[in-house]
Amino acid sequence: MSTSGVTEADRRPASLYDEAEAARQRGDYRAGVTLARRAAEFSAERGDVAGQASALRLAANQLLRVGEQEAAITACTQAAGLFESIGDERGICETLTVQAIPFNDLGLHEEALDALDRARRIAQRLDDRALLYWVHNRTGVVHAAMGDLAASNECLRHALAVVDPGDDEARFCVLNNLGDNAVFRIPQLRELGREAEAEELLEIALGHVRTALELAQAANHPYRQSIVLDNYGMLMAHRGDYGEAFTLVENSRMIALAHGYRSLESAALQHQAQIRLLRGDCAIAVLGLLEALERVTEAKEKPMTMAIHLQLSQAYERIGDFKAALAHYRSYHALEREAHNDVAAVRARMMVHLFELDNARLEADNARLESELHRMRSAELEQQALTDALTGLANRRAADQRLPEMAALADATGRPFCLAIADVDHFKLVNDRYGHAAGDDVLRRIGALLREHVRGIDLVARLGGEEFLIAFEGVDLPEAAHLAEKLRLVVANHDWSALQPGLAVTVSIGVAEHDHGDPALLLPRADARLYAAKRAGRNRVTAAD
Repeated sequence: MSTSGVTEADRRPASLYDEAEAARQRGDYRAGVTLARRAAEFSAERGDVAGQASALRLAANQLLRVGEQEAAITACTQAAGLFESIGDERGICETLTVQAIPFNDLGLHEEALDALDRARRIAQRLDDRALLYWVHNRTGVVHAAMGDLAASNECLRHALAVVDPGDDEARFCVLNNLGDNAVFRIPQLRELGREAEAEELLEIALGHVRTALELAQAANHPYRQSIVLDNYGMLMAHRGDYGEAFTLVENSRMIALAHGYRSLESAALQHQAQIRLLRGDCAIAVLGLLEALERVTEAKEKPMTMAIHLQLSQAYERIGDFKAALAHYRSYHALEREAHNDVAAVRARMMVHLFELDNARLEADNARLESELHRMRSAELEQQALTDALTGLANRRAADQRLPEMAALADATGRPFCLAIADVDHFKLVNDRYGHAAGDDVLRRIGALLREHVRGIDLVARLGGEEFLIAFEGVDLPEAAHLAEKLRLVVANHDWSALQPGLAVTVSIGVAEHDHGDPALLLPRADARLYAAKRAGRNRVTAAD
């Protein structure tokens, strides 16, 4: 697919994410990064926090494959913050296991182990075997990078014990990592004179990498094929089958060359030279190492540059060129000192960048909080504008908004709709005899009684003064008159003496039905019937002219 221009997928973050994941699965990491970043941007625009976080994590998982470790760490930090904001612990755990790899690649082993320790605690709390697998696997990788192969193998064996047999990617990773560890461990065992142990490990490791190669080929994944072929070749070299070893590593190099995996290509060149050294072809090995050195120096791959300088020093020493051996040995140690400084510089740079990210996130959180407070305040003001301050009922403005809507619904559905207006009888006498505070108490109590004794779909509003409106949805005039009569009795039978000794309160009610004509005529008709009830002696319901 094209990764330029705006396509239909550009308008669908989920499609972009799926295509980014597909790119990762086929090893097309640069395209995957572009697609994942676009998915993150579109998810952010739509307010999809989970989608944005997942896309950022996916971008990070591919950035680290193309040598952009610091960018991968940043993307993971952003993703973890987003997952935390929505309480997604699984998302946090998966992100931390990804972030550990670029930390490790940059020599920030302490940060990598801290991230994995956090991930382990989450995985254990969730009792999730898949998450525990990735924690154990990545922890094994970090220990291997630190030179502790025993701790690494223990972690990888834990990973192998919990891996899902159906998860081919996970199985590939742990099997390949076990093979990679064996490449370094076998020479150590032989130097210690533990030949039988070395041979046993070699056969086990060969079984692991052969299975891993089958998985990589079945997935048609060039990156995995390249990396496992390289390990396979080095194990065959330790077995003494140098011809087969060289062919396997050359196959790894050709795949890396075809797909732009520069670090894997450089590693293959280095390992081909190492195979020649093991075979005793030191002069030819030197030429291969010099070619590899030129490539890794240009690519600024310092760890591999250091390893090649050390191998060149050993190779020149074996052929008797001690001056060249010393020069490369000194270069190795100079780079080693630089590497320590680089780690400190990267750590400082990442701290500054993460501080900036925290500030940006805090500012964004503050902006969201201010926006939410503004929205809540606006909603509160709107509610106040539509609410009667004394009774808490809807006010005249709210009634003027709702009545046309209720009439329109009745017209659309063909259902009846009735309106009642209730007025407190002799309310002026209540104020004159008991005071305005008592009058306010009466209005509040009537409002509460009306609200308690109507249906949830009905509207109760205070029109002003001592007048109240009740709108009945879905009932005809006789039923509305019956409901109004029940309300009249509720008011008349209420114990008003609790408010003031000797107090008695009644209401008169006029009821009218919407005739599906002009809804503006409904209120005047109900009002006219209210006054008819007043003229007839009050404390009654009138529903006819």
